[in-house]
Amino acid sequence: MSEMSFEDMLKDSFKTIRTGEVVTGKVIDVKPEHIILNIGYKSDGIISRSDYSADNSLDLTTVVKIDDELEAKVRKVNDGEGLVVLSHRDILTEKNNQKIQEAFDNKEVLTGTVERAVNGGLSVVYDGVKLFVPASLVSDTFERDLTKYVGQDIDFIITEFNPQKHRIIGDRKRIISEQKAAAKKALLESIKEGDVIDGTVKNVTDFGAFIDLGGADGLLHISEMGWGRTESPKKAFKSGDTIRVMIKSISEEGKIALTRKFPDENPWVLALTKYAVGNVVEGKVARLADFGAFINLEQGIDALLHVSQISTERIEKPADVLKVGDVIKAKVTDLDAEAKKISLSVKALLNAEAKKEKEADGEVADVYTDAEAETEEKTEE
Repeated sequence: MSEMSFEDMLKDSFKTIRTGEVVTGKVIDVKPEHIILNIGYKSDGIISRSDYSADNSLDLTTVVKIDDELEAKVRKVNDGEGLVVLSHRDILTEKNNQKIQEAFDNKEVLTGTVERAVNGGLSVVYDGVKLFVPASLVSDTFERDLTKYVGQDIDFIITEFNPQKHRIIGDRKRIISEQKAAAKKALLESIKEGDVIDGTVKNVTDFGAFIDLGGADGLLHISEMGWGRTESPKKAFKSGDTIRVMIKSISEEGKIALTRKFPDENPWVLALTKYAVGNVVEGKVARLADFGAFINLEQGIDALLHVSQISTERIEKPADVLKVGDVIKAKVTDLDAEAKKISLSVKALLNAEAKKEKEADGEVADVYTDAEAETEEKTEE
C-alpha cells in the first residue's frame, strides 16, 4: 500500500469511484504478473497481466517501471483484499476500436498480424483488437492452406464493424484485386505490340504457358513458342522460369498474346536460297504420318517427304522404311516460303544419281527426270 498523509486520507475518504470509470494512476510497484497503481483513492489499484496485454507470457517488468503513469478502467472496486481491480487493456481496446471505426468509415487500409488460422478464415490482431478475415476474403484466388499466413503481417480493410457483438470483419481480397488492377493498367500503358520483355512462367498447360509480365499475365500459345515445332509445353518450360517474349497483340479487353518467334531468328528469311528447288539437303526424320514423313532441316523448318517420294520402289507406309531420328538426303522439289512449305524427294535424288552414273558409263538414261518425278508425286497425291 502507498503511504498517505492524514490530510490526504481525510480528503480521499470523500472520493468515490465506480465500475467502468476511467482513472489515471502512478506505478508504485511492478511484478512480472501484475502492476500496483496509486490512483488517489483509499485503496490502490491492481492490473493483472491479462488486463494489461493479450500476451499471456509477457513479463510486465519489461514494459512498465515505477513512477510511470497509466490510464485504466475500473473493473471492480474491491477485489476482496482491498485493491481496486483495473484494466489497462480495456482502455487500449476502446482507443483502438475508435481507430478501427474511423478506418471503417474512411475505407482506410490497416495492417495486422495473423494470430492463427481458424475454421473458415484467419484470426488477425490489430493493436490488441482481434478481427476475422474470412477465407473467401484472404486472397483473390482460392487458398487451400491458410496456415502459411500465421505470424505474417497482412493488409486489409474493414468491411463490417460491430464491437458490441465482437464482430469485426476484414477484407484482404479487395486490396489485392485493386493492386493488380492498378499494376495491369500501368503495364498496358507501358507496352505495345512488338516490344520484347522478360517474364516469369506462372503456369504451363497442354496448349501453352501463362507468363507473368509484372502486372498482368500473357498467353504464350504452343504455336508461338518458337520457329520450330513444340511437342509439349510442359517439357519446354516449367513454373518459375524467366524467359524473353515478344508482345504479339493486345486486345481491347487487355488480353496479351505473346510469341517467341523473334523476327531476327526467323529461319525462313534465308530459305529461298538455302532450300531452292533442285538443292540437295540433309535432314532428320521428326515424325511420321500415313501419307509421308516430316523432315527437320533446321530449327524452325520442317519439310514434307511424301510416301511416293521416299524410294524408287513402291512404299505402303513411311514407317516400313523410316523411323524417327533417321538422317536422310533428298532433293527439294517445291518451295513456298510464304506458306512455309517445302517438299522433298528421295526418289528424284536417286534417279538423278542413277542418270549420272549411266551417262558416265555411256548408257542411255532410262530414268525419271526431276520434272517427271514431280509430275508423279502430284498425281499420286
